[in-house]
Amino acid sequence: MSVLVSIGVTILILGLLIFVHELGHFLVAKMVGIKVHEFALGMGPLVWSRKSGETRYSLRALPIGGYNRMAGMEPGEENDPRGFNAKTVGQRMSVIAAGSLMNFVLAIVLFVIFFMGIGTVSNKIADVLEGSPAQTAGLEPGDRIIAVDGRETSSWEQLTAAIRAKPEQEIRLIVNRGGEKLQVVLTTMRDEQENVGLIGVRPSIEKKGFFESIWLGVKFSVSLIVLIIQQLFLMIGGQVPADVAGPVGMVQIVGEAVNFGIGTILQFAAMLSLNLGIINLFPIPALDGSRLVFLAVEGVRGRPINPEKENFLHFIGFVLLIGLMILITYQDVWRILVD
Repeated sequence: MSVLVSIGVTILILGLLIFVHELGHFLVAKMVGIKVHEFALGMGPLVWSRKSGETRYSLRALPIGGYNRMAGMEPGEENDPRGFNAKTVGQRMSVIAAGSLMNFVLAIVLFVIFFMGIGTVSNKIADVLEGSPAQTAGLEPGDRIIAVDGRETSSWEQLTAAIRAKPEQEIRLIVNRGGEKLQVVLTTMRDEQENVGLIGVRPSIEKKGFFESIWLGVKFSVSLIVLIIQQLFLMIGGQVPADVAGPVGMVQIVGEAVNFGIGTILQFAAMLSLNLGIINLFPIPALDGSRLVFLAVEGVRGRPINPEKENFLHFIGFVLLIGLMILITYQDVWRILVD
């Protein structure tokens, strides 16, 4: 796969994630009456801009972030009645949290598109291999294997796990054939390379309905959020190695995803969106999580923290994040050269 294609797809994915994140801030800011001077996608030199109403919409050269420049957050605008600081603590917290919330929503939407448009492997048989135990036992394309040795197998993963665990052993299958339940007894064959059981069937790819796809999208997103948070804490605690990728590493990963097709790209983009949403909520200066902490402290104290001190901490955090990004990029390049 061309490097240019990988770079292009990476920019599109990152652009979508950043746009949706900043759109969350923008929409909630408008809802609570905050004036937004500029909605920017990207950082650095200006590439394109257009003003509509009171907001200038701009595209900038570096696809590494974005921002909403709101009234009340610059010198001389402290008393603007439509400024960010003029709103209640709850309203400001909702504006800050909306970016990550939109990333979670985007992940669900991408999963819904995947389940409806691409589909997943199922426990319904698409093909029976010639001379296999499945053919000998009379299994047919269209059969759905719903249980192995009395244990329900509602997915292809559950089905294969049950069969692989019993090489060259007799198993009892419950099969749904056209609405009728049948019992099939067969002896698995052994895969000599992996030392697992096989019966010689290939799965069907099934697309899900709209409402089922929404449920699966929410279910997968919640499961991944829990997994990501667990892995982050394990990384912080040094229990697992820090396995992170910068822009160069991202291009390499996307290149591999492109080779597997649009389904893999959708799943990767959804997982990346969840990661972005979670990391932004961490209480690290310059990220949304730290701003939420400062607002929570203000709510408890009844007065804001000194803006100069807060801005200084965010600046230090931003410099450290840029330094970390440079270090990760260096490691990505070194890994590629060594490999």
